[in-house]
Amino acid sequence: MAHQWKKALTALSLLTLGAGTLTACSSASAEPNFVTVNGTEPQQPLIPGNTNENGGGRVVNMLYSGLVYHDANGVVHNELAENIELEGDRTYQVTLKPDLTFADGSPLTSHSFVDAWNYAVEHEQLTASFFKPIKGYESGVKELEGLKVLDDRHFSIELSDPDESFISRMAYNAFFPLPEAAFEDMAAFGENPVGNGPYKFSEWRHNESLSLVPNENYAGERTPKNDGLRYVFYQRPDAAYADLLAGELDVLDLIPSSAFDTYEQELDGRSVNQPGAMYLEMSIRWDTEHFAGEEGNLRRRAVSMAINRQEINDKIFRGTRTPARDFTSPALDGWDGNIPGVENLEYNPEKAKELWAQADQIQPFSGELLINYNVDGDNQAWTDAVANNITNVLGISATGNPYPDFKSFRDEYRTGHMPGAYRTAWFADYPSLGNFLGPNFRKGNPSNDAQYDNPEFDALLDKAAQAKDTAEANKIYNQAQEHLLRDLPAIPLFYPNIVGGWSEHVSDVTFNWKGLPEYYAVNKASK
Repeated sequence: MAHQWKKALTALSLLTLGAGTLTACSSASAEPNFVTVNGTEPQQPLIPGNTNENGGGRVVNMLYSGLVYHDANGVVHNELAENIELEGDRTYQVTLKPDLTFADGSPLTSHSFVDAWNYAVEHEQLTASFFKPIKGYESGVKELEGLKVLDDRHFSIELSDPDESFISRMAYNAFFPLPEAAFEDMAAFGENPVGNGPYKFSEWRHNESLSLVPNENYAGERTPKNDGLRYVFYQRPDAAYADLLAGELDVLDLIPSSAFDTYEQELDGRSVNQPGAMYLEMSIRWDTEHFAGEEGNLRRRAVSMAINRQEINDKIFRGTRTPARDFTSPALDGWDGNIPGVENLEYNPEKAKELWAQADQIQPFSGELLINYNVDGDNQAWTDAVANNITNVLGISATGNPYPDFKSFRDEYRTGHMPGAYRTAWFADYPSLGNFLGPNFRKGNPSNDAQYDNPEFDALLDKAAQAKDTAEANKIYNQAQEHLLRDLPAIPLFYPNIVGGWSEHVSDVTFNWKGLPEYYAVNKASK
């Protein structure tokens, strides 16, 4: 995901309540009966095109809406589009619903979409690469040739080549619209955004919480069944779980590993443990000392084979994870757990030692292998276990290196050269194998954290996007994965289940195909 943030003032005055606190609510007004949910501090201001991480994404997807959306099962439906008609094999004619507005009442037109998309590409926002299929796409280009505004309710999208997943792709937040006011001061707008989704912005207490209230001008199917949402930013999942048990938190989508033996009894029917479209990995930058070139390939394979994924799953995760066998998710159509090269993800301590010794013959390893992670994501236990595996099998010093929260952790590895390995993960933006592979491993994409560069891999992604149907595309995507399994720009670890729970104060809680609560559907009893 990649996005940049915009700011616009609402019709109400914005009051500064203190350092790091912005709000559009009067202190005299009664507080809504918020559904309280867990979250993390968004890395960026709340601009759809510049949001490509989970903390910001879960908020942006409630503040804004697009032409289409995915339901809880991952099925795509029209949202603001009245109709999207394919003309030929690569041009889409879009008709918007009539009388659309943003939360402040300002008009939402074809320009709201086209201008936002062009802005994202011109300013190289974090999601700009998602517009690559559109004709005329080049990094930093001012206007995409394939976008044409016909009138306020009609515009056309011409692709460079057919793309079987494009309509599903448009449910991702990169494709959300923006009001005219956003372009006056994008940075300010992102702190006090005016969206068009099920909810509208209320208050952001940085590093503490973020609150949304229902948007009475929302024109889609996801109408809120509650009085609002309050995302609470916890430093540790254990604290969030304690609040859930105490009735101070309503919905938690990340039950900590420390509670895996007890949560089902403690929550008594108010929990889920189900597959989701996500996976967990450990990335090592492509140019890291000792992990580049021939030496690096030997060491990456050795590290991967030194990790006993099944034992970690059994002892720490209590069966709530599945050892990874590729770079996508078994929850997706086309998944294949037996792609050539999968042996590099299987526990093989003797082979790991052999490969490490071969690498030492090229250049002896020195120093220690750090595994960097964020504490607020329940990563310490598995990180320590992985580090112990590597130490015991390879005879080197491997150790976890904690960061206090996801934002500081992500800022560090995005802006600097984080030494060693680091925890990375992917939550699907739309249900496609390509959504895991392209954003994470195509050269130049902002989410390519390892900075992987393989022209043959990139060419296969292009070929898959032009396939005649999903089945053919999936075969080609899995061919592309053979390169990843050989090169290991990242080391796949686990497919996490959605392990979540809710308090006695709420009902109608469901978790969707990508692991998040269907926030708008949650009912909360009156105070």
